[in-house]
Amino acid sequence: MGRKHLSQSRVFLGIGSNIERERYITAGLDAVHELFGELSLSSVYDSAAVGFEGKPFLNLAACVVTALSLPELALALRHIERMHGRPENASRFSSRQLDIDILTYNDEIGIISGVELPRGEILENAFVLRPLAELAPEAVHPVQRRSYAELWEEFDQTSQPLEKVQFSWRGRVISLPA
Repeated sequence: MGRKHLSQSRVFLGIGSNIERERYITAGLDAVHELFGELSLSSVYDSAAVGFEGKPFLNLAACVVTALSLPELALALRHIERMHGRPENASRFSSRQLDIDILTYNDEIGIISGVELPRGEILENAFVLRPLAELAPEAVHPVQRRSYAELWEEFDQTSQPLEKVQFSWRGRVISLPA
């Protein structure tokens, strides 16, 4: 469990914001790109806050490849969040400038270095599963052993409406409205 990953690990991230959303999604993508280089990105989705009363979020999924161990990765992502205004003791159910969650780290399963893998929200929230299913439809959930496309197909898509929004980053159109 505490072994160092000397090889490259494939990591899926969930990125979201509901305070100055475009500004902080852009800043988060810039910071993640600075750390990892090449990013594979889903479209950007507008969704209601889940679990608390708050302004709507923008959310997307990203795939990165890294040599960082899981603890190093978690620390680096918390640093990026704090650099962009997230309080160190922020409640899980609260508004935020920038939220970057590790969704999967290779096919690791369990609570490892304080990180739940795979993240439970993948199966619970449309704003996590839909972008992930778009980004990596054939990738397989480490516990369910089914593709994200299959899991999205079976998800109650009316329970948490999402709207694809127009978003550009570094001159590249990431998403267009449906």
